[in-house]
Amino acid sequence: MKNAFKLGFLGLALTVAFASCGETGKKTDAATDSANTALDSANTALDSANTAVDSAKTAVDSAKTAVDSTKAAH
Repeated sequence: MKNAFKLGFLGLALTVAFASCGETGKKTDAATDSANTALDSANTALDSANTAVDSAKTAVDSAKTAVDSTKAAH
């Protein structure tokens, strides 16, 4: 009689475990998609920041060239 309860409980536990594992895959896929979207937007922001830095560097270089040409003229 005790073995019947043990086997019944084991069967119930395994059923619940397999049922819960099936939903984990769907949740993991959604979390992965969300993380990939966040990563893509972060990369886009980083690219924009790099473009802004390059533009600022170009402006500084052109200002330096103007100062150097002014010094050479005097």
